[in-house]
Amino acid sequence: MNYPSVILGLVISMLIIAVPSSSQQNARVSKAPFGTTKDGHPVDVFTVTNSHGMEMKAISFGGIIISLRVPDKSGKLDDVVLGFDNLAAYEENNPHFGALIGRYGNRIANGEFKLDGKAYHLPKNNGPNTLHGGVKGFDKVMWDVEPFEKKDAAGLVLSRTSPDGEEGFPGNLKVKVTYTLTNNNELRFEYEATTDKASPVNLTEHSYFNLSGEGNGNILGHVLKLNADHFTPVDKNLIPTGEIRSVKGTPLDFTTATAIGARIDDKYDQLVIAGGYDHNFVINGKAGSMRLAAQAKDPKSGRVLEVYTLEPGVQFYSGNFLDGTLTGKNGHKYQKRDGFCLETQHYPDSPNHPKFPSTILKPGQTYHTKTVLKFSAE
Repeated sequence: MNYPSVILGLVISMLIIAVPSSSQQNARVSKAPFGTTKDGHPVDVFTVTNSHGMEMKAISFGGIIISLRVPDKSGKLDDVVLGFDNLAAYEENNPHFGALIGRYGNRIANGEFKLDGKAYHLPKNNGPNTLHGGVKGFDKVMWDVEPFEKKDAAGLVLSRTSPDGEEGFPGNLKVKVTYTLTNNNELRFEYEATTDKASPVNLTEHSYFNLSGEGNGNILGHVLKLNADHFTPVDKNLIPTGEIRSVKGTPLDFTTATAIGARIDDKYDQLVIAGGYDHNFVINGKAGSMRLAAQAKDPKSGRVLEVYTLEPGVQFYSGNFLDGTLTGKNGHKYQKRDGFCLETQHYPDSPNHPKFPSTILKPGQTYHTKTVLKFSAE
């Protein structure tokens, strides 16, 4: 008997057994430089990868998710979010691609609201309105980022204090947002905040999705289902009128799965005003309980995105303002409706609508909400 050969074979077998397969590997995080802001702040990019190879990249500037690679029905990974290749573009031209939004997601009419008898005036960056926190919202500031790794998940904890008066909002607001990528192909967002003065708070995440892969055409063939029997109609400035309207009999009825492009050009007043879909949908069920808000499917790739949230609303935006002037990743020119957003939220302009669910956070309270994006393929 050739003992050396036998021993060598046993050693090799033990090594093979000892090396875990990709499905057994822990989720992990790595860090690298991503440039320097115009005012001299070094920016890092964090790459979070799960055991299936699904990968999220996010930067410390704006908490922006710059890439999200997700498997299709054959296991092929593609980046399914729109964005840029460099930091300068995120600073200068970003229509909130991938951004962490605050203090107030969506619009506040005329850039003003009253709270406890005092009028507050915010910078206007969307016609007469304040949009997504103002001229320098949470998407344009530096965040402290702490990565973490667990056996079945990995992610990032982003934190900062928004000082009293930032973009016109009252109170020192301490914010912590956790991004978690699990081995179940879920991307979880958990938001927490406290304040020393009453202030409106409405945090969300603003990725533009194309489940075929960014740069691979428009999203009109994606099939969408929304768990929402009602929506909040808007005026010519895209501000809610205060009405809660049934979707039944309108092109905004996605209670049955429907292609995004099936009715997007109908001459319905709400579609004409917005140039497509840019509306807040009232999610069925009890706000504060985790429930399905939306499901989007891409028939070509087989990718499925499900959105679960504690929030009362979700803004469905069909990329109406993309016009081919932005050069995105890999030289792609993003055209109208090349991406869609599903922004979980409280309703737009809530500080000016007492009948809407309140967005006012008071001293001694803790703002807490959660949204989960679950990816699969079929």
